[in-house]
Amino acid sequence: MESNDFNDRPSKDFQPDTVITVGAPQTPVHGIIVEVQHEKTESKRRQLPRYAAALWLLLRRPVTVLCMCPNAEAAAYFAEPTPTELPGYVFRAVVLGPDDVPIITDADEAAAHPELAAMSVMVHGRKPQVAEAFVGALEILKPEHAPQYYEYAYSMAAPAVQRILEELMSSATWPVYSPFAREHYGRGKDEGLAEGRAEGEAQALLRVLAARRIDVPEDARTRIRQCTDQRQLDTWLDRAAVATSITDLFDSSGG
Repeated sequence: MESNDFNDRPSKDFQPDTVITVGAPQTPVHGIIVEVQHEKTESKRRQLPRYAAALWLLLRRPVTVLCMCPNAEAAAYFAEPTPTELPGYVFRAVVLGPDDVPIITDADEAAAHPELAAMSVMVHGRKPQVAEAFVGALEILKPEHAPQYYEYAYSMAAPAVQRILEELMSSATWPVYSPFAREHYGRGKDEGLAEGRAEGEAQALLRVLAARRIDVPEDARTRIRQCTDQRQLDTWLDRAAVATSITDLFDSSGG
């Protein structure tokens, strides 16, 4: 006989790349787990059913696992059903492979469909014209949106593609909030850099609040986005980690 206390065994947290819920924050109707996989990995393939089961237990709603695979061989691998030792539980991921993502080489087209352009960089970014079109589109997009799309593309891309983006962004005239940009622009060479960092921090704060399902009224959202005080944004970000409502973010003195 074994203990029936499942918390008695050593365990560790496991985290997918991104979790999205569809519907109202308090009453979601569907959960989506997004995983970016660049190569075949048996351990990760066996981890995906755990992700799906854990989110289903949390939401009690249908769950889809979306695997984005820049490599065609990896896409075919993760598209195969994954049997488990649980009777009747055969896991199937939805796979987005290179054949499903268009090659976007025109900056205007990339600006018109920035979400597709970001995925095009992830899958086809080794083609210089794809990365160049994406970076060109960033200059066309609204300043409050461009850093987010750059972040998404950079974080999903393979290291070789990230280096291409870094080289292209090193000559850009506007700041973005990314691992490379934090290092490059943190040297204080341009007056607009601090503002760009603050914009990125504000976006990060709003993403934390959304992930914790905290309702953010439009006036509070505007206040966060318009804040240029890096220290204040850091304070709000710390509070967001434990806040239960938007009122916990701002103290009585307005800070």
